[in-house]
Amino acid sequence: MFGFLRKAPATARVSLLTLTHAGETIHVTLKRAPTARRFTLRVRFAARDAVLTMPQRASMQEARAFAERNAAWIAVRLKRLPDTIPFAHGSILPLRGVDHLLLHQPEKRGVVWTEPLNDSQVDNANAEMALCVSGRAEHVHRRIHDHLKREARRDLEDAVARHTQTLDLAPRSVGLRDPISRWGSCSSAGALNFSWRLIFAPPFVLDYLAAHEVAHLVHLDHSPKFWALTHRLSPAVERAENWLATHGAHLHKYGATP
Repeated sequence: MFGFLRKAPATARVSLLTLTHAGETIHVTLKRAPTARRFTLRVRFAARDAVLTMPQRASMQEARAFAERNAAWIAVRLKRLPDTIPFAHGSILPLRGVDHLLLHQPEKRGVVWTEPLNDSQVDNANAEMALCVSGRAEHVHRRIHDHLKREARRDLEDAVARHTQTLDLAPRSVGLRDPISRWGSCSSAGALNFSWRLIFAPPFVLDYLAAHEVAHLVHLDHSPKFWALTHRLSPAVERAENWLATHGAHLHKYGATP
């Protein structure tokens, strides 16, 4: 589950293990957990790898043996993960939750823009709008990536400014990252950071996450007071949390290098 400002315990140790199964390489992240009583395996959608949680006193030899015994299980579940979707002509991307057909139009002027789909395009695409990009084919990925990050920054800055103003707090800058396990964070110094991939989510999700992190400027925890303040700032807490639980991991499948 994706979290906010949650970190692994200081006593946890992480290392990597590489397996080979049926001619394919499998990456396994090993985590020693003080509370673990047995070995447990899970597959991560975003990282497209496996995580093996192991007891504190278990040996690396035992961990490798367990992983190798379950290599087939890992391989099957990795293959079941949804395909990644590149920033390339013909891909469909959910910009602000609305499906856009990515169209490379090298002859057009401009860089990246949106426009309605024409009748023939609507018939051949399960999308509502077109996300168009000009220039040479080798520049499509970078131009779309840069455009999406700019749009994410604009939306997040607007949302953060609105929520800080409601609380009469000083304005905060917004940092953008691409983390695997969290959508936003607030440091003890009040620095706010968000995943740029929130631009793929519906606006109510992005607004909730902005409210969540702004609330941490007042309560740097997840206490009842924190949640009361978050509910005051955002009317869609449960709706957004449910959306992220169902769809959040899929935001990481967009943008594989073509």
